[in-house]
Amino acid sequence: MITIGVDTGGTFTDFIFKDGERWGVYKILSTPPDPATAVLEGLKEIGLGKRKRITHGSTVATNAILERKGSKTALITNKGFEDIIEIGRQNRSRLYDLAYKKEPCIVAADLRFGIQGRILHTGEELEPLNVEEARAIVNRIRELQVESVAVCFLFSYINPSHENLLGELLRKTDVSVSLSHEILAEFREFERTSTTVINAYVCRKMESYIGHLMDELSQRDTLSIMQSNGGSISAPTAMKESVRTILSGPAGGVVGAFEIGKMAGHSKLITFDMGGTSTDVCLLDGTLSITVESEISGYPIKVPMIDIHTVGAGGGSIAFLDEGGSLRVGPESAGADPGPICYGKGE
Repeated sequence: MITIGVDTGGTFTDFIFKDGERWGVYKILSTPPDPATAVLEGLKEIGLGKRKRITHGSTVATNAILERKGSKTALITNKGFEDIIEIGRQNRSRLYDLAYKKEPCIVAADLRFGIQGRILHTGEELEPLNVEEARAIVNRIRELQVESVAVCFLFSYINPSHENLLGELLRKTDVSVSLSHEILAEFREFERTSTTVINAYVCRKMESYIGHLMDELSQRDTLSIMQSNGGSISAPTAMKESVRTILSGPAGGVVGAFEIGKMAGHSKLITFDMGGTSTDVCLLDGTLSITVESEISGYPIKVPMIDIHTVGAGGGSIAFLDEGGSLRVGPESAGADPGPICYGKGE
């Protein structure tokens, strides 16, 4: 068996492998239209005909959020709470910036729906879910050609019956469904909604990506996906709970840097990982620092993650002049094709 670690980014796809006692590395340009193509090409080059144990870290989900290239996503919640994803909390990271302009919400206003029905904080049903209203919303979502739906009802982490009922209706359509009690069974409705929405936003891309890999791999091969906390999960779990892979690639880099630091006699480190699309920085004070209060692109993600700060600027970030004539860099990247200007593929 050959053991392979794979990290795919927006610009390069990197491999490190151990075949018996032999270690090796391999690097290939990523294939942005379908990142799986580069991964499969590299696996074929390294382990053709051999049984493979693959651990894969990816920035597919991260870049989808930073570049706003995820699925067309709808949110369904209790009536009166449709705008919670945009209102958020009172926290203001740029309180004194007089020129601050909030980014458009990841879920457009016309894709946020409220349904009559209420579960109390005790788990008791105060008002049954309005099934007719739910069916009408499901039909509307189909008409709008929504690709993925996040469902987040109040107190569903205690009693998920309303979410399960709506989930059954939605799964009769072609949309991907993320239920908040399955993604984050905790209190605080804004953070739970945000985490579930992010999961819905990226899961369609991850389903397509990981599904393609699994279809092409041999039944003898095993595929695990790096989690944002530095561990790994099975491929089917990663397709369903894609939010756990948001910092998958960067987490692998931090874990690797931490181990190399220990080998060199250093346990207090600052890691700096610049790719083609994003840059990741992490502070290590003798151990991996885990947090459940991360955010990406302004959206809280309340799942365990290595405490990594990510910005949408990398080696391939595109520089441009905005409407006011100011120079801006990123978050969109040139990726592997056409790539940085030195590749000579631009117009």
